[in-house]
Amino acid sequence: MDVSSLAREFITLFVVIDPIGTLPVFYFATAGVPSHFHRRIAMRAVAVAGAVLMLFLVAGQLVLEALGLRFGSFQIAGGIILFLFALTMIFGESKPSREIEEAGRDHMEGAVFPLAMPSIASPGAMLAIVVLTDNHRNSVPDQIVTAMLLFSVLLITLAVLLVGARLKKLIGTTGASVISRVMGIVLATVAVDAVLGGFEALDVMRLPPGGPL
Repeated sequence: MDVSSLAREFITLFVVIDPIGTLPVFYFATAGVPSHFHRRIAMRAVAVAGAVLMLFLVAGQLVLEALGLRFGSFQIAGGIILFLFALTMIFGESKPSREIEEAGRDHMEGAVFPLAMPSIASPGAMLAIVVLTDNHRNSVPDQIVTAMLLFSVLLITLAVLLVGARLKKLIGTTGASVISRVMGIVLATVAVDAVLGGFEALDVMRLPPGGPL
């Protein structure tokens, strides 16, 4: 795996996990909770999200193939869903606002919902990790590299959450919303590329020998 591929996968994982956009959700989950619990909430949320994403990394494609579905079809569907997810990040109500409105106020359960799911381990992240670890195109060492990149993004997310109070003073809730929308534009580009890759996997875009250039 070359440097450009590593950078592309890292950016994809960073965008779909969106550590900065998760900050307002963390602020909600820790609202009214004694400060000495904040670290535990952050660590539990990242651990739960990591376990869910690793499950998708290991078994996501196996389940897909057990159902008799072609990976190219899933990649196209995943790209479309990622694109729609990106549109909601750009034009719709901000991700933190939606998740905060849907959440309950149980203190420690806030680490699981909405912080771990659906904020960190979002549907977009689950789909992205399956697409990035295609068993037919990526060897086991390549998938291990992807797992390490996922682990590094989760560590960054944990670090962001642990210093969340200081970051809130720096960028504020409005700043986090702006950054989330910028990430949505990047994610839309990644989604289009995933759809094109899915068509290539299905040989839809491959021209017959002697066809036009």
